[in-house]
Amino acid sequence: MTYAAPLDDMRFVLNELCDLPAIASLPGYGEATPELTDQILNEAARLASQVWAPINQTGDREGCVLENGVVRMPEGFAEAYRAYVDGGWNGLSIDTEHGGMGLPATLATAVQEMWHAANLALGLCPLLNLGAMQALIAHADPALQAAYLPKLTAGTWTATMNLTEPQAGSDLGEIKTRAVRDGDRFRIHGQKIYITFGEHEMAENIIHLVLARAPDGPPGTKGLGLYLVPKFLPDADGNPGVRNDLRCVSLEHKLGIHGSPTAVMAYGDNDGAIGFQVGDEFGGIACMFTMMNAARIGVGLQGVGVAERAYQRAVDYARTRVQSRPLNGGKQPVAIIQHPDVRRMLLTMRALTEAARAITYYTAAQADTARRHPDAATRERADHRVELLTPVVKAWCTDISTEVASLGIQVHGGMGYIEETGAAQHWRDARITPIYEGTNGIQANDLLGRKLLRDKGASVQDLIAELRGTVFAGDFATAFTTALDDLQAATSWVLDHGTRDLDETFAGANAYLQLTGLVVGGWLMGRAAAAAGDTPFHRHKRLTADFFAQSQLPQTHALRAAITGAGASVNQFPEAAY
Repeated sequence: MTYAAPLDDMRFVLNELCDLPAIASLPGYGEATPELTDQILNEAARLASQVWAPINQTGDREGCVLENGVVRMPEGFAEAYRAYVDGGWNGLSIDTEHGGMGLPATLATAVQEMWHAANLALGLCPLLNLGAMQALIAHADPALQAAYLPKLTAGTWTATMNLTEPQAGSDLGEIKTRAVRDGDRFRIHGQKIYITFGEHEMAENIIHLVLARAPDGPPGTKGLGLYLVPKFLPDADGNPGVRNDLRCVSLEHKLGIHGSPTAVMAYGDNDGAIGFQVGDEFGGIACMFTMMNAARIGVGLQGVGVAERAYQRAVDYARTRVQSRPLNGGKQPVAIIQHPDVRRMLLTMRALTEAARAITYYTAAQADTARRHPDAATRERADHRVELLTPVVKAWCTDISTEVASLGIQVHGGMGYIEETGAAQHWRDARITPIYEGTNGIQANDLLGRKLLRDKGASVQDLIAELRGTVFAGDFATAFTTALDDLQAATSWVLDHGTRDLDETFAGANAYLQLTGLVVGGWLMGRAAAAAGDTPFHRHKRLTADFFAQSQLPQTHALRAAITGAGASVNQFPEAAY
């Protein structure tokens, strides 16, 4: 089966939950008319379904190959990326002054979901491009922007993010790659691992953003700088010139995303790879976090995309696979979609995917508001909301992607365990998303530590107040109010306990993030149901929201209990007994 972008649901979320017309009215977004929005969504859907999706499974089988320092991409990947570049998709949300289209991130988020759903491995390339462009716009000096942003915006040059080293995984303070000053530039020496699209043939040049220890810098993260290190140094005309002193040493052999080259990169084997400082001398972490936060939203969106693709494949199989007679006493075998347990799995997949889509698009809309709203207080509030929800988007949406993809395998039964059906690939591809760009445990710690305890709960309480002010009806209102009460009680416990016992408090960090994701997802599902009309599509939205309230929201009570009660046993269990 091929992928069909869920355009009706995308438009519904954009307009009813994100108020895209209001976003389009913000200063600088006037080009985002309803007519242009529809045209963009339709054209992106065509490229995703007709060009990117058909090579997803073949790319998984072929993988990437390193030959004499050159990475050979799977068949069709270079052509698919070229079609993406030729369509101008890479600069959709980048300001026109940097060569982009200057459209809202909210709209770009829907488009990006299509790339990830159609071909998760290939979609990683533009994901990193976007984060790098945002980092350069925010932190690079004008000369560096002028030299590199136009080509990055066009997509003819691609970008990477270089953080991890063999001895320094998530602990960036242990980075050993060093930068040596050489006039107005630097020589970079060191090795980085897990560098996505660190080497490939799809673009004219690859721009590496490398976190390295600055000259004379203090130990830990405070001594790190960020450096732009191009594969080819631009010549006088701005075109790729002399090859820099960097190389791809090897490619990782992975569980999934085989069509994405994950490289081990060596810098400065000879005289040192030439790099240019981005931002302040010791401001590497601050600069890199601009790219990382963009990537975290992007990875959450990957979760939405692969979940949607797994759901579509499972529904298609369930409609055509005939097996067993119905429970109501029919004499002939029926399609398995008529069996209650299969319907339960499919509706779980659908409900979780729709909730994840709503959370991700809503966060993008808040980012647009934070960036462009004329009122300073509104911008500040929206910015706090983005900061609060970023770890939720990254972790909750990627956790549900593995759950949805696993259910997709289960719907297929034994055929799901056979690679030919394609169901297994979605789970293998999805499984990396809770790990990279900060493991989901790190996201949970970030939510609890930086987003809740640091501001004494101000941002969370503001969110809870807004959610409590939303009026729902009937059984949904009862289920949602109970779930919101669980979030409020858990928040109060964390704020109180976090001042006395951090180990016990943080043992419940993951449960707190899951609780937050369920409640925010439930709030948006309820809003969707309330906004739905009387067409079949809208009736299905209400039924899906009801199912979410009945099957997912009750989990908040168990999560609340885990947050407030499980920490003591976690920390009392002796290390030697594991």
